[in-house]
Amino acid sequence: MNIAAAANETLAHNSNLLVYSAMAVYTLAFVAHMSEWVFGSRSKVARTAAALTSQAKAPATVSVKVAQQGGGTAVLERPKVITKSAAGSRDVPDGPGAAGGTEKGDLYGRIAVSLTVLAWGLHVGGVITRALSVQRAPWGNMYEFSTTFAAVAVGIYLLLLTLRKNVRWIGLPLVTTVLLDLGLAVSVLYTASDQLVPALHSYWLWIHVSCAILSGAVLYLGAVATLLFLFRDRYESKLADPAGQQPGAFATSVLERLPSAASLDKFAYRVNATVFPLWTFTIIAGAIWAEAAWGRYWGWDPKEVWAFITWVGYACYLHARSTAGWKGRKAAWLGLIAFACYLFNYYGVNIFVTGLHSYAGV
Repeated sequence: MNIAAAANETLAHNSNLLVYSAMAVYTLAFVAHMSEWVFGSRSKVARTAAALTSQAKAPATVSVKVAQQGGGTAVLERPKVITKSAAGSRDVPDGPGAAGGTEKGDLYGRIAVSLTVLAWGLHVGGVITRALSVQRAPWGNMYEFSTTFAAVAVGIYLLLLTLRKNVRWIGLPLVTTVLLDLGLAVSVLYTASDQLVPALHSYWLWIHVSCAILSGAVLYLGAVATLLFLFRDRYESKLADPAGQQPGAFATSVLERLPSAASLDKFAYRVNATVFPLWTFTIIAGAIWAEAAWGRYWGWDPKEVWAFITWVGYACYLHARSTAGWKGRKAAWLGLIAFACYLFNYYGVNIFVTGLHSYAGV
């Protein structure tokens, strides 16, 4: 028994080391992502974006010649023009990405992705080692949930990159929030490895909480795209109104590299719509587990209430997308409010509100 306890303690210690190692490599990935944005040619972004926008409505144009300061020309392939979802609005091409279409910026971007893969491997190793140390699912408290949530979010991002989706623009905000999440987990939410109370000893722990983590990770990516959509849409509106206030140099350098507002809006809608059934199943699975543990399917516990509020928020968002008067920015704000409800359901309810779900501690 003492040997087993010592082995579990060693595994828990190794788990902590792996998580801290992952944070160190994530920090290097953050620096590389920042370098991609900084060293990607701003002047080239401006010239290319201006040329592409002016040629966006020319169907026969497949490339644009952009004059360089040193003479000569560079032929750049024109990105696919995607029509905005709002009826009667403009067509805008996607930006060249954080690298700004330059080899130097792209090099830093590739380094950032490679470091993210390495950090994710260490991160997953930490989660698995934690599971081995407690011999159960590694999401029995807020610390374990946070570390697993971050690992799943990064894993989905890397999967999308593997599928050759244009999502490298998520890299910087993703790595930034993962570092914040892990920093909060190891400093504030940390809980030593221990067994759970009897109510949590159920196979529904694997089903219900894993679905909640996966849903939240995908909803997070949708929230990032939605937030960037609001900035990019406002930027495009300013460009479309020459008589109004024009965006500054910094905003131009950043926002011109992102996908168009239409692309961001479409990405956010697709991921939110795809994961919404899974979030619905998460609530249903929780109700079934509650009946097995407490003898009732629904008891208006704070965690249950806010899970339902989150579900209603995303249902309103999806309904708004199908209603002509609520597309675009109005629907985007609904999506962000719904994700804020998800965050409050996790942090706010667990930390500040006492209920039946409080027995797991932080």
